Amino acid sequence: MRVPAGALWSAAGAAWRRGFSFAGQDVARWFPGHMAKGLKKMQRSLKLVDCIIEVHDARIPLSGRNPLFQEALGIKPHLLVLNKMDLADLKEKQKIVGHLNKEGVKNVIFTNCLKDENIKQIVPVVTELIEGGYRYHRGENLEYCIMVIGVPNVGKSSLINSLRRQHLRKGKASRVGGLPGVTKAVMSKIQVCEQPLMFLLDTPGVLAPRIQDVETGLKLATCGTILDHLVGEDIIADYLLFTLNKQQQFRYVEHYDLGEACDDIGSVLKRIAMKLKKIHKVKVLTGTGDVNVIQPNYSAAACDFIRNFRSGVLGQVMFDTAILEEPQANNDSDS
Repeated sequence: MRVPAGALWSAAGAAWRRGFSFAGQDVARWFPGHMAKGLKKMQRSLKLVDCIIEVHDARIPLSGRNPLFQEALGIKPHLLVLNKMDLADLKEKQKIVGHLNKEGVKNVIFTNCLKDENIKQIVPVVTELIEGGYRYHRGENLEYCIMVIGVPNVGKSSLINSLRRQHLRKGKASRVGGLPGVTKAVMSKIQVCEQPLMFLLDTPGVLAPRIQDVETGLKLATCGTILDHLVGEDIIADYLLFTLNKQQQFRYVEHYDLGEACDDIGSVLKRIAMKLKKIHKVKVLTGTGDVNVIQPNYSAAACDFIRNFRSGVLGQVMFDTAILEEPQANNDSDS
């Protein structure tokens, strides 16, 4: 039986953190050679492209998108696909779309590529965008070529495979992985539809060389777009715990049998480690010699906590709620 969220909010909740401290923290820049090469190759391939599909994580719809895409990829018809909608709290979906519209992003589709949700909307929208805009001189070539772009691990390859399942009844053409950086080269064209004849170019995930601030970096890291060890599993787990508590998503309490919600990551990880029997021996130097002490494996507990969040076990969140509450200037530019 699921316990109501209010019952899990102890009296101690009143003293919980009102904000997350980023003091002294930094997010490692992760822009390996294949990203720089990939971006350059994407630019060179633009003359073959009729439309761009940008895939991003629906849990961070307003932050973490790579600004270099707009600068480097020029003016092409553009569709933003916010994937992993099943993992996102979309109570403010219309507000998110309105916010993106004001930023110039006029075409937005929310998807769950693993279950093919809303995938059938994509080909008609892309077709309309191409046929309604100026097309690069292509002679008599009637096929459509679409470039799929985005930061790492947001589901670009999963989108291609989902489109193939829907329109061609065929299996995987792009390798899919749970870690950022699986696709490391711009691939050859992959057919995803017969009518209209449509091909997609899969591309490597490309982060901005400099992430704008630590909080954006932590959002990206928590959603799995940056390798965990570059940020620190303990930091990611702490930011995740803060976010779950702030949004009163207390499913983690039930999942790990914690009894009540807690704002202290050390205490939470210790109890998770003990429940999962994630322990290890540590040598302690004493006056009488070395002594082996059994301690909780905090790192293993943090990894389990993060992994269960990313798979949806710990509930749905929206990392950009604060951005939605900010006043927004009018912007009528096109994306």
